Amino acid sequence: MEKNKHEITIKISGEEWEKAQNKAFEKRNKNAKIDGFRPGKAPKDVFIKHYGKESLYFDAADNLVNEAYQQALEKEKLVPVCEPKVDIKNIDETGVEYIFTIITKPEVKIKKYKDLGVKQDKVEVTKEEIEHEISHLQEKYTELVNKNGPVENGNIAIIDFEGFKDGVAFEGGKGENYSLEIGSHTFIPGFEEQLIGMKPEEEKEIKVTFPEDYGSAELKGAQATFKVKVHEVKEKQVRELDDEFFEDLQMEGVNSRETLEEELKKNLKAKKETDAENKYVDDLLAKISENTEVEIPTEMIDEEIHRLIHRFEESLRMQGVSLELYYEFTKTTHEDLHKQFENDAKKNVTYRLILEELAKIEKIEVTLEDGEKEADKLAEKYGMTKENLLKEFGGLDMIMYDLEIRRVFDKLKEYNK
Repeated sequence: MEKNKHEITIKISGEEWEKAQNKAFEKRNKNAKIDGFRPGKAPKDVFIKHYGKESLYFDAADNLVNEAYQQALEKEKLVPVCEPKVDIKNIDETGVEYIFTIITKPEVKIKKYKDLGVKQDKVEVTKEEIEHEISHLQEKYTELVNKNGPVENGNIAIIDFEGFKDGVAFEGGKGENYSLEIGSHTFIPGFEEQLIGMKPEEEKEIKVTFPEDYGSAELKGAQATFKVKVHEVKEKQVRELDDEFFEDLQMEGVNSRETLEEELKKNLKAKKETDAENKYVDDLLAKISENTEVEIPTEMIDEEIHRLIHRFEESLRMQGVSLELYYEFTKTTHEDLHKQFENDAKKNVTYRLILEELAKIEKIEVTLEDGEKEADKLAEKYGMTKENLLKEFGGLDMIMYDLEIRRVFDKLKEYNK
């Protein structure tokens, strides 16, 4: 076995094994279908005669796996860095024998972490950037006004439409009072362009060809006709920087162009400083990793990849997209996504191991009292109860770990001014 990979055998038998089987029987018996007995009412000997005693073994083993795992950790005094691999070596009426493959932290040798020659980027906010932000706000608070003239590029057309293939309406091809921005390219290629020039209450038939990579197999590359009616045409009205606009912004202390520019400059500078700080820390860690020897177990990388995929899946779900739909749209697979996150996962694990090793080298310790104070401070900052904050952060241990890592960062910055 590799130095930080441990294979430990744990056997559970006797009374513990018997209790686990009884617990498994109680669970399985609730849904057991045995003639002459209601579910959950069959005696154990009748259940075993019907299903066999072997039917309880693996449920019983599941009931005991956590206890066996704790025994394995205690036996060798191990601190795991990822979930263990669990195999069952033997299982019968006398007991169950588990084999746990436990990964512990690999050795990390940092050759240099001071005076690395890495400098933090200087931050500057330009007049052009402020103007861009003002234009963005004007766009965000743009008002739509009715237009008497024809549809033009950039207008919003309120339309009814229905699509037909070979004269037959197809599923999902109908909409009423739909707001379509001309030039947004949200519809089939050629559809929006053919609306240009139409006037309110005008009707028209539009012919289009669906793309070859369209999601519906029935419509891929097919020619279709859409019957369209324009109800209204709206155009965007750029907002003036007047009192009404500043009131809509609801930015404290902003009531003129000058105060808006000051506020935007302050916000842009704060964001740039945060970005520069993050880049500086990342550059420092990248430089340290060049001067570090560590062999990372594949299990640690795989676990981090799964964490990144889960986070990515949550992000998709917030946009109303499932992972399966993402695979379909992008024509990729789970294996492709796994490979896509491989480099980031390796970097994350490497940096984490470096930071933890530096905490040891620099003798950085965080006490329970430090953790409690930090939790109180964060709860006040985010307007949460301490209990809810700890739940969100994953407990006091995570608060303390985060504080420890931040103190390591402070040391790194001090050594690399």
